[in-house]
Amino acid sequence: MKKFLLFIILMISVTQLWAQTEINNVKQDKPREDRNFKIPLIGESAPSFTGQSTNGEINFPTDFGRKWKILFSHPQDFTPVCTSELLELANLQSEFDKLGVKLVCISADKLDTHVQWKKAMEEIAYKKREPVKIKFPMVDDSDLTISKKYGMIHPATNTHKDVRGVFIIDPGDVIQAIYFYPLNVGRNTDELIRMVTALQKVSSEKVMTPANWQAGNDVLIPFPPKDVAKDTKTPPEGYYNLTWFMWFKKASN
Repeated sequence: MKKFLLFIILMISVTQLWAQTEINNVKQDKPREDRNFKIPLIGESAPSFTGQSTNGEINFPTDFGRKWKILFSHPQDFTPVCTSELLELANLQSEFDKLGVKLVCISADKLDTHVQWKKAMEEIAYKKREPVKIKFPMVDDSDLTISKKYGMIHPATNTHKDVRGVFIIDPGDVIQAIYFYPLNVGRNTDELIRMVTALQKVSSEKVMTPANWQAGNDVLIPFPPKDVAKDTKTPPEGYYNLTWFMWFKKASN
């Protein structure tokens, strides 16, 4: 009898071991998504995508030609922080137009939700301003395809709370600046204006901008002016230096 019981226990153990092995094999055979999506860095080409938006289908970045572009992303519609950001972007649309900048927003919700969110925002008198129309496209990224291409899905979480990136892209479709913000801190839209203005300045004039630079301020130059002789410390007209390695060009020039 004891031998019979031992035989039964052995058979049950073998059966359980075999079943667990089969389960493990199935798990190993099932493809596992790599969640370590790489953020495209400064100097790299902006990843392209096609998406449905509140302005119809868009092909990014090709539809926007040789323009500066800002890709602005959100994890969810109807969230208070993201709503405040889009209202500020809408308020600054004319300023972005003057700079030749095209705005594109993505959100990890479906297009029909975007449409309702847009409608609701266009009725809000934010900061006691008149309600404004949102002219830029709001793109459906409910399948997270775009978020993955731009490295905004965190490898350590299954949520899309990290879809809070901003990518500034030049006319050659190369990424020139990147920002990431947490869910509970609103982005500074004035800083986007400042950054694009600075990027356009340094690109066109081959200069650099110091900390906290604003349009109309003096700029830095990467090396002393050509007409500065090695044996003199007298700066030419329109230039000055604070030390031998820090030369400025006056904004009036």
